[in-house]
Amino acid sequence: MNPFDQKPMPLDRTFESFCALYPAAYDPMTVDPYTKCRIILMNGTEFEAAYFSHNMARHCEDPELRRELAMMRRAEQQQQKKLSCLKPIHETVLEHTIGYEQLAVDLTAHLAGRVSTPQSKAALDLALLEDFDHLYRYADLMEMDTGEHAERLVGRYTEIMPGRPTISEHRFPADGIPKPLGKDAPLFDKLAACIITAAEQQTMNYYMNVNGFYKNDLGRKLYQEIGMIEEQHVTQYEALQDPTATWMEKLLMHEYTECFLYWSCMQTETDDRIRALWERHLAQEIAHLHRAAQLLEKYEGKHWQQVIPGGAFPDPIRLESNIDYVRGVLHSVQLTYKKADLKPVQALAQDDPFFAYQDTVHARLDHVASHAVIDRTIAQLGQDYRFQTAPHPIAELQLRGVDNTQIGRDPRIPGYTSVQ
Repeated sequence: MNPFDQKPMPLDRTFESFCALYPAAYDPMTVDPYTKCRIILMNGTEFEAAYFSHNMARHCEDPELRRELAMMRRAEQQQQKKLSCLKPIHETVLEHTIGYEQLAVDLTAHLAGRVSTPQSKAALDLALLEDFDHLYRYADLMEMDTGEHAERLVGRYTEIMPGRPTISEHRFPADGIPKPLGKDAPLFDKLAACIITAAEQQTMNYYMNVNGFYKNDLGRKLYQEIGMIEEQHVTQYEALQDPTATWMEKLLMHEYTECFLYWSCMQTETDDRIRALWERHLAQEIAHLHRAAQLLEKYEGKHWQQVIPGGAFPDPIRLESNIDYVRGVLHSVQLTYKKADLKPVQALAQDDPFFAYQDTVHARLDHVASHAVIDRTIAQLGQDYRFQTAPHPIAELQLRGVDNTQIGRDPRIPGYTSVQ
């Protein structure tokens, strides 16, 4: 599909009544996990659209252009509010969090398997293992606090076991800034950078806002710690985007990304009611895309094909089980960023700031929430909670009676043992 070939609706028809903005929520007991993930993904995409639009308006002197942005932004905000209300009232923060992390795992794995630029694949594969570990930590908190098994929430599509241990993920802030993609980068890689930045930004914001509302100190601390890693991921992913693009070019790319994602959701949705919502939102976004193209030509004298040659969508984004891909990437649990490059932690110099930062934030091991939640689960239940389809592929992470806090952060550990 090429959205530039579609006839757009008038912008004033993109607005909806408050009746339409409060749809019936999904049933948490019967919803397909990937329907839930798509809702989370598009909620984050709409937040990013509004966030970008507000920032563009703050850097814009032309009052007519600011009014144009306000028109599009109002419809984007209505879409976001509608998506937020699809979450049922009685679904807990922690249950919803499992959906966030399943999305992070399976979306990142899908994108990593399709990008072609080295810096994109490296960034996605590393953060994939970190979000994979977050899913494991939150699932253990759920087992300990409620007795509920997260494998039901993920539909057994996504394994739950250690990834790159969260304790090892905390990097010196100046590290993890990969080389940006250029204007000649493949279209899908540009889309992937936009999509994953929005998804991780939403996760960062969600954890930042809910960490103070969890019912006990350990849960509050876990949201706080993992929220810091999500900010780290946003920093990492946004660095991939082309910093030389103009505001108008970025506006066009934002609208194109939204169209692509809603179209992808339409192609893969299994719930007819939700598919109709994706179809409605796609029509609204096509209107925004055409207006963005008109504004690009009016204010910068550029045709949309100079930014998005051809305009036809790549193959749709598919949320599906990626167990084999994740298991294949687990061999890189010892990697970390050194500025823009990935290196094994054993290859870092003794005075590398990675170690000083680790010492600062992990002053006491028993105060590190991501470790404490596993430690207490083991103490309470005799072993950690996992959902595995086979033994863990890394021997050092197979033990269920102890949480490994060295792999990926202690240079004295010579490496890992990959189990064939």
